[in-house]
Amino acid sequence: MARYTGPKEKIARRFGVALFGPSKALELRNFPPGQHGARNTRRKLSDYGIALAEKQKLRHTYGVLEKQFRRFFAEASRRKGVTGTILLQMLEQRLDNVVYRMGFANSRFAARQMVGHGHVTVNGKRCNISSAQIKAGDVVAVKGTARSQQLANRFLDLTQGVNSPDWMTVDRDKLTGTVNRSPEREEIDVFVNEQLVVELYSR
Repeated sequence: MARYTGPKEKIARRFGVALFGPSKALELRNFPPGQHGARNTRRKLSDYGIALAEKQKLRHTYGVLEKQFRRFFAEASRRKGVTGTILLQMLEQRLDNVVYRMGFANSRFAARQMVGHGHVTVNGKRCNISSAQIKAGDVVAVKGTARSQQLANRFLDLTQGVNSPDWMTVDRDKLTGTVNRSPEREEIDVFVNEQLVVELYSR
């Protein structure tokens, strides 16, 4: 399973945005990483550089590598509608992100690990493919084994104050959730301008 395994705090500092959740490193050192990061102000980027940075932020937010991201964009381009919004919806409806949004994990990386280790079922069947697309009506649940339930309950304690988005219904007691529809653009809280990403791939 291909995934990014490098330092997350360094990426957050590079873009100046807490892409992976609260970042103590970004709070303490709000400047780019590297030997000369503290002395240099953030350089003014070209239009291409700004668009590239938006694409990289989006990739890292969802933990998607470049080749897979290109496939998502190609599919979003083929569908009818606003390409940028469709791209975000596809990323949001990845199984690992749905598990994260339901509160069964406290980060997308933890959700991806839960899925990869077989702790999650989709419509009653075990699914360990983190990139699986969850459609309206699909039921995502934590597997009924004691180990899986214990792991999910530990994460639920950490995500008690986090409300699930309106496009899904979650039963925290039964450790199940249903995706009711695709999310609207305003319901997707990511720190990116997706239109710049579309323009980047349209060059």
